[in-house]
Amino acid sequence: MSTTVCLALTGASGMPYGLRLLDCLLAASCHVQLLYSQAAQVVARQEMELELSSRPAEARTALLTRLPAADPELLAVYGREEWFAPLASGSNPPDAMVVCPCSMGTLAAIAQGLATNLISRAADVALKEGRKLVLVPRETPLSAIHLENMLRLTRAGAVILPPSPGFYHHPQAVGDLVDFVVARILDQLAVPHTLTRRWGS
Repeated sequence: MSTTVCLALTGASGMPYGLRLLDCLLAASCHVQLLYSQAAQVVARQEMELELSSRPAEARTALLTRLPAADPELLAVYGREEWFAPLASGSNPPDAMVVCPCSMGTLAAIAQGLATNLISRAADVALKEGRKLVLVPRETPLSAIHLENMLRLTRAGAVILPPSPGFYHHPQAVGDLVDFVVARILDQLAVPHTLTRRWGS
Protein backbone atom coordinates (compact mmCIF):
# COMPACT_ATOMS: atom_id res chain seq x y z
CA MET A 1 0.00 0.00 0.00
CA SER A 2 1.57 3.29 -1.08
CA THR A 3 1.97 6.35 1.11
CA THR A 4 -0.36 9.32 0.69
CA VAL A 5 1.25 12.73 1.23
CA CYS A 6 -0.45 16.11 1.22
CA LEU A 7 1.93 18.69 -0.25
CA ALA A 8 1.04 22.36 0.16
CA LEU A 9 2.83 25.12 -1.75
CA THR A 10 2.56 28.56 -0.17
CA GLY A 11 3.86 32.06 -0.82
CA ALA A 12 7.40 31.91 0.57
CA SER A 13 10.38 31.92 -1.75
CA GLY A 14 11.63 28.39 -2.38
CA MET A 15 9.33 26.95 -5.03
CA PRO A 16 12.17 24.81 -6.47
CA TYR A 17 12.12 22.83 -3.21
CA GLY A 18 8.40 22.18 -3.49
CA LEU A 19 8.44 21.10 -7.13
CA ARG A 20 11.48 18.87 -6.67
CA LEU A 21 9.77 17.28 -3.67
CA LEU A 22 6.66 16.68 -5.77
CA ASP A 23 8.79 15.04 -8.46
CA CYS A 24 10.51 12.77 -5.92
CA LEU A 25 7.29 11.76 -4.19
CA LEU A 26 5.66 10.79 -7.47
CA ALA A 27 8.81 8.93 -8.56
CA ALA A 28 8.60 6.97 -5.29
CA SER A 29 4.99 5.99 -6.17
CA CYS A 30 3.49 8.09 -3.39
CA HIS A 31 -0.03 9.40 -3.85
CA VAL A 32 0.18 13.18 -3.63
CA GLN A 33 -2.69 15.49 -2.68
CA LEU A 34 -1.51 18.93 -3.80
CA LEU A 35 -2.70 22.26 -2.43
CA TYR A 36 -1.45 25.74 -3.29
CA SER A 37 -2.17 29.23 -2.05
CA GLN A 38 -2.85 32.32 -4.12
CA ALA A 39 0.56 33.69 -3.18
CA ALA A 40 2.15 30.41 -4.32
CA GLN A 41 0.82 31.13 -7.80
CA VAL A 42 2.82 34.36 -7.84
CA VAL A 43 5.98 32.68 -6.53
CA ALA A 44 5.70 29.80 -9.00
CA ARG A 45 5.50 32.26 -11.87
CA GLN A 46 8.41 34.36 -10.54
CA GLU A 47 10.81 31.58 -9.58
CA MET A 48 9.90 28.73 -11.95
CA GLU A 49 8.03 30.38 -14.85
CA LEU A 50 5.20 28.03 -13.95
CA GLU A 51 1.60 29.13 -14.35
CA LEU A 52 -0.51 27.56 -11.61
CA SER A 53 -4.05 28.29 -12.68
CA SER A 54 -6.71 29.01 -10.09
CA ARG A 55 -8.51 26.05 -11.63
CA PRO A 56 -7.08 22.88 -10.02
CA ALA A 57 -7.53 20.75 -13.16
CA GLU A 58 -5.49 23.21 -15.22
CA ALA A 59 -2.81 23.45 -12.53
CA ARG A 60 -2.58 19.65 -12.48
CA THR A 61 -2.05 19.60 -16.25
CA ALA A 62 0.71 22.24 -15.99
CA LEU A 63 2.48 20.27 -13.25
CA LEU A 64 2.28 16.97 -15.12
CA THR A 65 3.67 18.69 -18.22
CA ARG A 66 6.68 19.67 -16.10
CA LEU A 67 6.97 16.08 -14.82
CA PRO A 68 6.37 13.92 -17.91
CA ALA A 69 7.63 10.72 -16.26
CA ALA A 70 5.10 10.96 -13.42
CA ASP A 71 2.11 8.64 -13.19
CA PRO A 72 -0.93 10.96 -13.49
CA GLU A 73 -2.98 8.61 -11.34
CA LEU A 74 -0.80 9.48 -8.34
CA LEU A 75 -1.52 13.23 -8.37
CA ALA A 76 -4.69 14.92 -7.13
CA VAL A 77 -4.92 18.71 -7.00
CA TYR A 78 -7.49 20.48 -4.83
CA GLY A 79 -8.75 24.05 -4.70
CA ARG A 80 -8.36 26.20 -1.60
CA GLU A 81 -12.04 26.00 -0.72
CA GLU A 82 -12.67 22.35 -1.64
CA TRP A 83 -13.99 21.40 1.77
CA PHE A 84 -15.14 17.97 0.59
CA ALA A 85 -11.56 16.97 -0.22
CA PRO A 86 -10.48 13.88 1.80
CA LEU A 87 -7.76 15.74 3.68
CA ALA A 88 -10.27 18.19 5.18
CA SER A 89 -11.52 15.55 7.59
CA GLY A 90 -9.93 13.45 10.30
CA SER A 91 -11.91 10.50 8.95
CA ASN A 92 -9.68 10.35 5.84
CA PRO A 93 -6.35 12.10 6.51
CA PRO A 94 -3.19 11.57 4.45
CA ASP A 95 -0.30 9.65 6.00
CA ALA A 96 1.74 12.86 6.19
CA MET A 97 1.68 16.50 5.18
CA VAL A 98 4.43 18.84 4.04
CA VAL A 99 4.15 22.60 3.56
CA CYS A 100 7.03 23.50 1.25
CA PRO A 101 7.78 26.30 0.94
CA CYS A 102 5.95 27.49 4.04
CA SER A 103 5.24 31.20 4.38
CA MET A 104 5.26 32.77 7.82
CA GLY A 105 1.59 33.66 7.36
CA THR A 106 0.71 30.01 6.78
CA LEU A 107 2.92 28.93 9.68
CA ALA A 108 1.20 31.43 11.98
CA ALA A 109 -2.27 30.30 10.89
CA ILE A 110 -1.41 26.66 11.58
CA ALA A 111 0.17 27.55 14.93
CA GLN A 112 -3.01 29.34 16.02
CA GLY A 113 -5.38 26.67 14.71
CA LEU A 114 -6.97 29.04 12.18
CA ALA A 115 -8.39 26.49 9.75
CA THR A 116 -9.73 29.18 7.41
CA ASN A 117 -8.63 27.55 4.15
CA LEU A 118 -7.92 24.01 3.02
CA ILE A 119 -4.16 24.28 3.65
CA SER A 120 -4.46 25.31 7.29
CA ARG A 121 -7.37 22.91 7.80
CA ALA A 122 -5.37 19.97 6.40
CA ALA A 123 -2.47 20.86 8.69
CA ASP A 124 -4.87 21.09 11.63
CA VAL A 125 -6.17 17.62 10.75
CA ALA A 126 -2.62 16.24 10.52
CA LEU A 127 -1.79 17.54 13.99
CA LYS A 128 -4.98 16.39 15.68
CA GLU A 129 -4.75 12.93 14.10
CA GLY A 130 -1.10 12.52 15.07
CA ARG A 131 0.16 12.39 11.48
CA LYS A 132 3.57 13.69 10.43
CA LEU A 133 3.47 17.42 9.62
CA VAL A 134 6.64 18.94 8.15
CA LEU A 135 6.89 22.70 7.65
CA VAL A 136 9.68 24.14 5.49
CA PRO A 137 9.79 27.87 6.34
CA ARG A 138 11.94 30.05 4.08
CA GLU A 139 12.46 33.35 5.84
CA THR A 140 15.38 35.28 7.29
CA PRO A 141 15.96 36.86 9.72
CA LEU A 142 13.39 35.39 12.09
CA SER A 143 11.42 37.58 14.51
CA ALA A 144 10.44 36.55 18.01
CA ILE A 145 6.90 35.99 16.69
CA HIS A 146 8.21 33.57 14.03
CA LEU A 147 10.26 31.68 16.60
CA GLU A 148 7.42 31.50 19.11
CA ASN A 149 5.09 30.12 16.42
CA MET A 150 7.69 27.51 15.47
CA LEU A 151 8.13 26.49 19.11
CA ARG A 152 4.37 26.21 19.53
CA LEU A 153 4.15 23.96 16.48
CA THR A 154 7.09 21.82 17.56
CA ARG A 155 5.43 21.26 20.92
CA ALA A 156 2.23 20.29 19.06
CA GLY A 157 4.13 17.62 17.16
CA ALA A 158 5.13 19.32 13.90
CA VAL A 159 8.63 19.17 12.41
CA ILE A 160 10.19 22.53 11.52
CA LEU A 161 12.68 21.91 8.71
CA PRO A 162 14.26 25.14 7.44
CA PRO A 163 15.76 24.76 3.96
CA SER A 164 19.37 25.07 5.15
CA PRO A 165 21.57 23.03 2.82
CA GLY A 166 24.90 21.64 3.94
CA PHE A 167 28.09 21.84 1.92
CA TYR A 168 30.00 18.76 3.05
CA HIS A 169 28.79 16.90 -0.05
CA HIS A 170 30.57 19.48 -2.29
CA PRO A 171 27.58 20.74 -4.30
CA GLN A 172 28.36 21.62 -7.89
CA ALA A 173 25.08 23.30 -8.86
CA VAL A 174 21.98 24.88 -7.37
CA GLY A 175 20.14 21.61 -7.96
CA ASP A 176 22.51 19.86 -5.55
CA LEU A 177 21.53 22.32 -2.81
CA VAL A 178 17.84 21.80 -3.55
CA ASP A 179 18.31 18.03 -3.44
CA PHE A 180 20.05 18.25 -0.06
CA VAL A 181 16.98 19.86 1.50
CA VAL A 182 14.48 17.64 -0.32
CA ALA A 183 16.42 14.59 0.88
CA ARG A 184 15.96 15.69 4.49
CA ILE A 185 12.22 16.10 3.91
CA LEU A 186 11.98 12.64 2.34
CA ASP A 187 13.84 11.21 5.33
CA GLN A 188 11.17 12.67 7.62
CA LEU A 189 8.51 10.95 5.53
CA ALA A 190 10.44 7.65 5.46
CA VAL A 191 10.42 7.77 1.65
CA PRO A 192 13.52 6.05 0.19
CA HIS A 193 15.77 8.12 -2.07
CA THR A 194 19.29 8.41 -3.44
CA LEU A 195 19.41 12.19 -3.80
CA THR A 196 22.54 12.78 -1.75
CA ARG A 197 25.43 10.83 -0.30
CA ARG A 198 24.90 10.30 3.41
CA TRP A 199 27.41 11.43 6.03
CA GLY A 200 30.11 8.83 6.58
CA SER A 201 29.22 6.81 3.48
